[in-house]
Amino acid sequence: MVRWQWLGSDSEVRDATYRFIEQAAQQSIAVRGAFHLVLAGGSTPRAVYQMLPALATDWSKWHLYYGDERVLPADHPDRNSKMAADAWLSQVPIPFTQIHPMPTEQGLVSAAAHYADLLAAVDQFDLVLLGLGEDGHTASLFPGHEFGTQADAPDVLQVEDAPKPPPQRLSLSARRLSAARQVLFIVTGAGKREAVARWKQGEQIPAATIHCDNGVDVLLDRAAWSIN
Repeated sequence: MVRWQWLGSDSEVRDATYRFIEQAAQQSIAVRGAFHLVLAGGSTPRAVYQMLPALATDWSKWHLYYGDERVLPADHPDRNSKMAADAWLSQVPIPFTQIHPMPTEQGLVSAAAHYADLLAAVDQFDLVLLGLGEDGHTASLFPGHEFGTQADAPDVLQVEDAPKPPPQRLSLSARRLSAARQVLFIVTGAGKREAVARWKQGEQIPAATIHCDNGVDVLLDRAAWSIN
């Protein structure tokens, strides 16, 4: 089940995402004593992350993971982990040992093995944040590539030939991204309209392969929305 939530502007999407994260963290910490969150890359998530230092929360209970990462040096500005650190994580007291970047600077094979070992101890994420590409991709699950939807699919996929640079990337599989109590897609901009329409029409774009027992929420601004 997909819950489409139409909002007027990208700022409204950012505000709604902030509230969604706030509520998910409060509930998870109250019920389970921890909040396990998977982060997305991209400009809209970055704007949300810049808001999060103001959040009133027990940061010591947060555990952060990444949905995907590029094979680049650890301090490269195009790394999702570098973006999140600059926008948010350097400003809040989340214990260093509870922030889990994908170590893709080690190369795909080593990074994939490391992350798979790490995730073996995590049953379910509390919240997975995802974006949507103009081609329908999410994380680094691209059209024409392996999505990892099978019941025995690995947690982590090695991407050797991504259609966007750099070609080498690491991504959580669709099965692993779906192992969550909540999944939230953040979608803004007119460039996403065609992908949204294809998804709504039932096409199996990569984003549509993410399923959650509690359903998937999608926040869209007016520019990304299509009435088709």
